[in-house]
Amino acid sequence: MEIKAYYSKLESFALVDGPGVRSVLFLSGCPFRCLYCHNPETWTMGSNQITVEEAYNKMIRFLPYWKNNGGVTISGGEPLLQMDFLIELFKKFKEKGVSTCIDTAGGPFSLDKEFLDKFDELLKYTDLFLMDIKAPNELLHKKITGKSILAPQNMFKYLNEKKVPIWIRYVLVPGLTDDIDTLKETKAFIDTLDNVLRIEVLPYHPFAIPKYEELKIDYPLKDTNSPSKENIKIAEEILGAK
Repeated sequence: MEIKAYYSKLESFALVDGPGVRSVLFLSGCPFRCLYCHNPETWTMGSNQITVEEAYNKMIRFLPYWKNNGGVTISGGEPLLQMDFLIELFKKFKEKGVSTCIDTAGGPFSLDKEFLDKFDELLKYTDLFLMDIKAPNELLHKKITGKSILAPQNMFKYLNEKKVPIWIRYVLVPGLTDDIDTLKETKAFIDTLDNVLRIEVLPYHPFAIPKYEELKIDYPLKDTNSPSKENIKIAEEILGAK
């Protein structure tokens, strides 16, 4: 039986989803409902499916563009909801020596043996995780995502113990994640980790509003502006972004 995944789109040429030039497959399904989500069309599994073989064939065509440090990134939605697919797809790419990366917020992560057995298998074929820090504490994390911070924090700690490299991304939203205390609390958490290769501050922007209107979903931050250059600089300095 072929392993399939629900997905929303494939980008052949991306420069912001890991090192170098990368091809990015966006899977569908996500347990979070982030206030500033740019991809609400990926919240549910949807109807588009793709097999491991189909995904591999669509992406491997771009091998000449990846060169030395590029490769493939699986994003979402939340890729960890479809780990069987990730494992088999990444196995095929690693046979070709291709760099593999997962863009995740850690929502499905669990310390249960069944999950960890599968996750440990995935780690064998994964070179890098791009991990979001939505918020540094339970209260703000629930406000932003609708879910507890426990799973993501456990995943951060687990990857640190396993010495798996990560890039951290932090979305800077005026009035939500940009105050000094929140930034300092976030940095204090990052400082507990030894596996962080890069920290990126992503300025909030309201570009997704047309998607929400098309899907007839209320957009909760429609009156929120993008952060100023000064506030972005302050956040980058506090978090040690580079």
